[in-house]
Amino acid sequence: MKNLGEIIQGCARKNHRDQKQLYEHYYGYCLKIVFRYIFRFDKAVDVVNDGFIKVFNKLDNFHYNNPEDLQKILMGWMRTIMINTAIDQLRKDNFLPEIGSINEDMWLEDKGQSADQSLLYKELINQVKKLPPAYRIVFNMYVIDGFTHQEIANQLKVAVGTSKSNLFKARALLQDYLKKNEDQVKICLM
Repeated sequence: MKNLGEIIQGCARKNHRDQKQLYEHYYGYCLKIVFRYIFRFDKAVDVVNDGFIKVFNKLDNFHYNNPEDLQKILMGWMRTIMINTAIDQLRKDNFLPEIGSINEDMWLEDKGQSADQSLLYKELINQVKKLPPAYRIVFNMYVIDGFTHQEIANQLKVAVGTSKSNLFKARALLQDYLKKNEDQVKICLM
């Protein structure tokens, strides 16, 4: 098997085998990212595929200095492309709420997470899904993906204050859910 640097170079030269290898290796990672924004599995798959087309077309512009950090840099770069592609799709759909269940394949064990972390992540995503679309997008971008309010405002074409307000409201709704859930757990334990 080739190393990641060789695969990237092959993808930049439009080598289909290298593109397939990169796609298959990072497909699950990219699908999880997109699924935080697009909840219909079929649409999420389409967005991931569109994102990979962008990745392959832009690999000429991908640069890194330290080969030891290549995977981390590549994953961050791909994450940005996938998020932007998902937001473009949401914008195209006028930010209408997504309907559909979360496919159980999304929750395959991540070897870097404990069972408790996987369960908490799954529950968080299920609750984030229930947020109104504007709140959900800002919450994902700020809390999970680490964008600043200015970056969110630029990407969504809203005021910085709107981004901050939507985040505040999203957190309040999620805290209400957690409080209700905590109260239900206490009742069950009595």
